[in-house]
Amino acid sequence: MDKNANIVWHHATITRERREKLNGHRSAIIWFTGLSGSGKSTLAHAVEEKLHLMGCRTFVFDGDNVRHGLCSDLGFSERDREENIRRIGEMSKLFIEAGVIALTAFISPFRADRRRVRSLVASGDFIEIYCRCPIEICEERDVKGLYRKARAGEIKNFTGISSPYEEPVQPELSIDTGSMPLDQCVDQVVSYLQDHGVIRKP
Repeated sequence: MDKNANIVWHHATITRERREKLNGHRSAIIWFTGLSGSGKSTLAHAVEEKLHLMGCRTFVFDGDNVRHGLCSDLGFSERDREENIRRIGEMSKLFIEAGVIALTAFISPFRADRRRVRSLVASGDFIEIYCRCPIEICEERDVKGLYRKARAGEIKNFTGISSPYEEPVQPELSIDTGSMPLDQCVDQVVSYLQDHGVIRKP
């Protein structure tokens, strides 16, 4: 017997549209992608801080934090990375149904995985932001010493060293996090959200 045969989707009376109206802004998934050390988490949290001060309801899914709980059972093989992103995609989808701006900071190295998350939601709900930063600068910022360990062979399947990173082909935004000051990066993201009707212009 199909294990899903007795599972029926329940349609709530409180809809995403009603939640967005209450919040005063649209919900969306803002997907920050880039190499380790490219500034994804820093930028995501800085954008959230600015949005919060503007009265927006937000939540940041951070790669390391998620692996302490929701994805603590996963490793870093290609299959596990795919599952990691699948779970985050499904969770982010629930958050936009809740009327929240979901910001995610994950390397998410494979285009197919990012494309799969995009396909979960309507056009305009998935905003891919490529944190563009040369690997040399990422290594300079590497306070955890991960790149050094990866180059020494102590960490396997490390993106940019022993595992590939597939750059976004047509991201909604490509930000030079390698050289641009953080406040300018934040302004670029917020301006995009205003220009595309996610949040209101002042």
